[in-house]
Amino acid sequence: MSGAGAPQTEKIDGRGLDVVIVAGTWHETISNGLIAGAERVLNEAGATHRLVRVPGSFELALAAQAAFAGGADAVIALGVIIRGGTPHFEYVSAATTDGLTRVALDAGKPVGFGVLTLDDEKQGLDRAGLEGSKEDKGAEAADAALRTALVTRALRG
Repeated sequence: MSGAGAPQTEKIDGRGLDVVIVAGTWHETISNGLIAGAERVLNEAGATHRLVRVPGSFELALAAQAAFAGGADAVIALGVIIRGGTPHFEYVSAATTDGLTRVALDAGKPVGFGVLTLDDEKQGLDRAGLEGSKEDKGAEAADAALRTALVTRALRG
């Protein structure tokens, strides 16, 4: 598990930031845990936010692009991709990652990456921020998106 080495950070003031969470619907227990973690961080920071659900991880990039076109300052992309017996996992994982990267760079705004790429469901449950989970990747993605939105805003003056 990759949780070791995470930075200790101070509280974020996200007031004035408009954030959209885009989340896939596959693996509902895990995705709902990711959403809860992201929403908790956004609420604690005082950021305005809303949730948009899309069918799966592949559709996250297009929804993120639309969120930026609608004025969002940051997007948090949450999804769950579990390896199966075909190359589908690699194709969807790569397309999702590449698509979200492109959207962020084209918009010049952050996409918090909370897409879990997993070998099995247990790994997702360990990362979903649920009771008994070892990590909270939804919260981490929200934290990263907020901090990067504030950094890019400051750099642009």
